[in-house]
Amino acid sequence: MRKFCSYGPLDTELHYYVPRETLVNQALTQLVGEKPEKGGHYITVWAPRQAGKTWVMQQVLWQLQGAPHFDVVKLNLEYLKLEEDALVVAQAIADEIADQLSLDRIAVERFQDFQHLFRRGVLEKPLILILDEFDALTPAAIDGIVAVFRNIYIKRCDQGRRPSAEKDFLLHGVALVGVRAVLGVESVTGSPFNVQRSVHIPNLTLDEVEEMFRWYERESGQVVTDEVIERVYYETRGQPGLVSWLGELLTETYNPDRSRPITLAHFDEAYAAAIYDLPNANVINIISKARQEKYRDVVLDMFRTTKKVPFSFDDPLLNFLYLNGVIDREVEGTRRYARFSSPFVQKRLFNYFTREIFPHTGRPYDPFEDLSAIITDESLDLPNLLRRYERYLRENRGWLLRNVPRRKSDMRPYEAVFHFNLYAYLFRFLEHRAARVWPEFPTGNGKIDILIEYAGQRYGLEVKSYLDAYEYRRAVGQAARYGRSLGLGEITLAFFIEAIDDDNRARYEVTHHDEETGVTVRPVFVETGE
Repeated sequence: MRKFCSYGPLDTELHYYVPRETLVNQALTQLVGEKPEKGGHYITVWAPRQAGKTWVMQQVLWQLQGAPHFDVVKLNLEYLKLEEDALVVAQAIADEIADQLSLDRIAVERFQDFQHLFRRGVLEKPLILILDEFDALTPAAIDGIVAVFRNIYIKRCDQGRRPSAEKDFLLHGVALVGVRAVLGVESVTGSPFNVQRSVHIPNLTLDEVEEMFRWYERESGQVVTDEVIERVYYETRGQPGLVSWLGELLTETYNPDRSRPITLAHFDEAYAAAIYDLPNANVINIISKARQEKYRDVVLDMFRTTKKVPFSFDDPLLNFLYLNGVIDREVEGTRRYARFSSPFVQKRLFNYFTREIFPHTGRPYDPFEDLSAIITDESLDLPNLLRRYERYLRENRGWLLRNVPRRKSDMRPYEAVFHFNLYAYLFRFLEHRAARVWPEFPTGNGKIDILIEYAGQRYGLEVKSYLDAYEYRRAVGQAARYGRSLGLGEITLAFFIEAIDDDNRARYEVTHHDEETGVTVRPVFVETGE
């Protein structure tokens, strides 16, 4: 019986997988060429990490092996990432090609020698070359090798009337597989290839995720409910590595009784462990990239609720975060915005920064304080709890905000700092009350909600920064619709604002009953300024 596998390339005989035949055939056609006698294309194969690039190109390799008209070589170059001498890298690649094709070794003292390896007479048949982890190489090695490929490509185009096997160079097709430099973004000389000749590996669709779990059902006899499959897809947005990891946790680690269906209760247990307890190489890599000083400000800015971050591949910071699985693109008409790559990644980053920025939050309330207006054994009053938080922030902000991240433009704390602090405060306030507190991110940007379960009831808190009266009205309507989606009759809407006077507080802190949804919205303003 197969298993879910989230580490390394999948083995189709041992693991659940999605054939992705369209992607495999697309890459195969590009390398072989629409008319093979004219030659193939030199392409880039790119996607964020753990998206399945290596697996797709393995399928291409296996389909090409044994083809009578081609030789095919696939090399993994990650082991050369620390080699700074570009000619040493070229020599290593030349040696591996010669070894796999049983050729005489060519000494690479100049890049002209590396180019000579691909001449007709040295090679016996047209060669399709797949270089995996190509962007792990140093920029100098990438530029040198790419320059050789570009020169060969142009020379082959100049000899377009000759069949591929009769051209001076027999490098028929090339696939450079990676996440970053193969796009030319960080290369001084730019990409030598037409970007239209690229193959992007997208995330899995909902149907593909379901296909994997239905396969498990057929082999194991254990039902996986539709709600579980939908939650796996929603929380991961189909990222292959995360889908397989949650599949592994659900079908093995947190699956005590295989005679009973896997339900949302099992998912909640496995998901909580994935969020708080369990290490995962893919997630650790994402956090390590997001926390780097160069990219940290961008990630913190992504948590703001007042304005979305425009996305462009030309922005090297956004490009890096995208290709390392931290963020994704959101399309609205002709505009592109950055969003977190998945709710799971956003939750992990939210928890990470909350702990990093606020490892200590002090006392949430005085030990002898009367809290009966806030919490009883049967209920929780969220507006009053927010007012208590505002007092806590005012009394402690001197030391609490002393070392928090600040915008370089005006040295004010990032909006996200207050979201992290509020969450940490609520967690501390309720931690001894048998309550559960967790953040939700329904859109991937511009929206942060905190859900609380206490005394058998669920409470919803939507968090915004106050911008103006127009956005206030929109936020009230959005909160009502969100409350309805949660099945709540009431939801609290928290507005962070630097300062608000008593008149405006009385004007805007007015309970709204939304006729369309039937949900009551209770706005509360929280002052953050001095």
